[in-house]
Amino acid sequence: QVQLAESGGGLVQAGGSLRLSCAASGRTFGTYAMGWFRQAPGKEREFVAAISRNGYSTYYADSVKGRFTISRDNAKNTVYLQSDHLKPEDTSVYYCAARMAPDQRVCYSSARDYDHWGQGTQVTVSS
Repeated sequence: QVQLAESGGGLVQAGGSLRLSCAASGRTFGTYAMGWFRQAPGKEREFVAAISRNGYSTYYADSVKGRFTISRDNAKNTVYLQSDHLKPEDTSVYYCAARMAPDQRVCYSSARDYDHWGQGTQVTVSS
């Protein structure tokens, strides 16, 4: 069972940047595909970005493409979300998620595909 802990959220002005981190417990991090999702008050949880087990495949929501970058360091059991050119509409609680992945090249964009979730970190972007 993997446990996930997000960090790096905060308050930032529009146009600024934040780097979110998600640290995973256990020795099998390299067997998990990872994803980032977000949820704003009164809205459904939405997909942000995903990365495959080996880190070679990534996938982004259209709303963040070109501004956000997902990456992972399997030696450190950590996945990152570099968020640049932030907008007020990016304000949300950001969650990382993990699932076992038999194919090291595949990433997943649906919340239903993930089995493990962190507690979330708040990102607030002021205008």
